[in-house]
Amino acid sequence: MTSRRDFLTTLGVLAGSVACSRNGASLSQGAIETSRVAERRVERIGIQLYTVRREMQQDLPGTLARLAEMGYDEVEFAGYFGRTPVQIRAVLEQVGLAAPSTHVGYNLLAAEWDRALDDAAAMGHQYVTVPWLPAEPRRTLDGWRRVADEFNRAGERATARGLTFAYHNHDFEFTRVGEGGVVPFDLLLDRTDPSYVQFQLDVFWLVKAGGDPLAYLRAHPSRFTTLHIKDSAGAPEHAQVDVGDGVIDFAAILRLDRAQQRAVKHLFIEHDQPADAMAFAKKSHDYVYRMEI
Repeated sequence: MTSRRDFLTTLGVLAGSVACSRNGASLSQGAIETSRVAERRVERIGIQLYTVRREMQQDLPGTLARLAEMGYDEVEFAGYFGRTPVQIRAVLEQVGLAAPSTHVGYNLLAAEWDRALDDAAAMGHQYVTVPWLPAEPRRTLDGWRRVADEFNRAGERATARGLTFAYHNHDFEFTRVGEGGVVPFDLLLDRTDPSYVQFQLDVFWLVKAGGDPLAYLRAHPSRFTTLHIKDSAGAPEHAQVDVGDGVIDFAAILRLDRAQQRAVKHLFIEHDQPADAMAFAKKSHDYVYRMEI
């Protein structure tokens, strides 16, 4: 899907090309520089709608329209706010937003997975992402192994429907478990089938847990197909802040992905408890839009 920014940039370059050809000249230097800047920027910018959940509850169409006006290209859902997928998809089409991903509860894998996949297909999602695990299976390595096996089964069924299953991390996946101190997140990466299970890397939670996002991207260059862009004020509290006001070097992360296989297809800005959700959305979008990668 061509973004509004890409469309406008293309129009500008084409207009410069036409003008120069009329004068028997090549592309203007200004148009070339504009093209180079566009190449250094994030192609599509998304937001996880949990960030603006209160606004969505109060005025779903108006909130989506405001996000589109800010320049967002994509949104990621975490529930449909009492609407049907058909109703929401109509609003998205009206305001010009795509919704490539959604979050669904872990409990749905056993109880209502087919319905969740039906809803995802009706919405036009590509990724169906589990963002949380209950405490019980996290207590032992056998519990984590069962989770990985369940992810494989769910991912196989999603793949058969033309969808992609993914798992979103927090920080508890990096607390060592069992004899030898196994990192559960590493177990999930090793035990799940890349053909059926991808991962949404929440950079904030990994950093909060003491991990290195660049190390994980280097070790698993094809597994992280979506990112959550959420910034930290730094140790020890790791308070969430506007993207760009914290310590996480998102540009380095995206440069590494670009240098490898460009596995990251979508990124979603997020804040769990913003004081002013729409102000956060605007400021964080503008930072990521200007970010050179």
